[in-house]
Amino acid sequence: MKNIQRSLIGLLLGLTLLWIWADAAALAAAQGLFPWRNLLVQYTGVMAMGVMSVAMLLAARPAWLEHRLHGLDKMYRLHKWLGISGLVFAILHWLCSQGPKWLVQAGWLERPARGPRPVETVDLFRFFLSQRGLAEEIGEKAFYVAVALIAIALIRRFPYRHFFKTHRWLAVAYLALVVHSVPLLNFRDWGQPVGVAMALLMALGTVAAFISLFRRIGIRRRVVGEIAELGYLGGVKVNAVTVQLKGAWAGHEPGQFAFVTFDEREGAHPFTLTSAWTGDGRLQFLIKALGDYTRTLEHTLKPGDTVTIEGPYGRFHFEGPSRRQIWIGAGIGVTPFVARMKALAAQPDGRTIDLIHPTGDVDERALQLLDADAKAAGVRLHVMVSARDGRLTGERLRTLLPDWRDADVWFCGPVAFGNAMRQDLTAHGLPAERFQQELFEMR
Repeated sequence: MKNIQRSLIGLLLGLTLLWIWADAAALAAAQGLFPWRNLLVQYTGVMAMGVMSVAMLLAARPAWLEHRLHGLDKMYRLHKWLGISGLVFAILHWLCSQGPKWLVQAGWLERPARGPRPVETVDLFRFFLSQRGLAEEIGEKAFYVAVALIAIALIRRFPYRHFFKTHRWLAVAYLALVVHSVPLLNFRDWGQPVGVAMALLMALGTVAAFISLFRRIGIRRRVVGEIAELGYLGGVKVNAVTVQLKGAWAGHEPGQFAFVTFDEREGAHPFTLTSAWTGDGRLQFLIKALGDYTRTLEHTLKPGDTVTIEGPYGRFHFEGPSRRQIWIGAGIGVTPFVARMKALAAQPDGRTIDLIHPTGDVDERALQLLDADAKAAGVRLHVMVSARDGRLTGERLRTLLPDWRDADVWFCGPVAFGNAMRQDLTAHGLPAERFQQELFEMR
């Protein structure tokens, strides 16, 4: 989480300082509403396009950034907050641009007299000047589209299959906003560090937008396979899907996930890989029926169906300095730990490990399989059924495992639950960097 916060704050602060550096003289000389309005239009425009450009880049899922941000789940959380930041700055930009015009039209303000514009001697800038009216018109329409699409993305009840399709159109809105921004950025700023930074960010964002529009995101990580086996654990409403790959797979580590496409109309969904990689081309996923689509899989999937797998992604690896680990797998959040136990059964690492599995649903077959995996891996399993045992809290964990301060803690499950556990344990002395949490939300 701290990497996400640092990245967001660093980007906002960096762009702000670069803009102030470029426009320091204008800031010092500005007097009256309209000069300040012009400066704020420029500032909010720079900020909106800067954060949108980085958000567009992250949407392309570049592998080199995943490593630096500690996983695609963290990248997508940053992508979400960049989208929100871009929305806020875009609205402020629109208000700064349109607000004074409304006040003039209402008779509450008088538009200041404009002197003759300085003659522009650079041919490219002279062309930009001639296109400003068109750029403003394009930008206003693109702004309305972007606001609508970002708002849809933030509505969790909006079906994923529709979100998957509409969200791609943000790339078109972004490209229109680039066309809007290039002629309207102060010409003097293009020769400043802020102009260089904006040119680089918009260039990267433009490439990412075209990658998205031509559906090339993750193309090099895609492998086609077919469903080899299916199972269903009715008590916990989980589909066990085994896929036999037909192409080369680079392999994966326990805790990673992949985007799985069972139906092109529905698009790709992220699911945790629950099988250890042995080189035989077989992958397993445990998919809980949580949403409208996953509830249909029990009836729609059948052996032999073609599947597209893209991945692996994620940095929820089990490295750490401590020889003591505590795992908390809440509900279907137990899946990365299942994969890790299968790997440990084949190659133990000598750590002392406790796995706590809080769950509201019970399936005896599922618990038997989980217990068998734990015994094979030498992991101590603690199952907590909420109706029988109550809820897991930080206090209960500390009582159950008195040596918790010596452990690295790994959590996968509902975000609010994980945040509560993190706050409790860190408040009682666990260093924050020793609590690892999967942020498994892709929107």
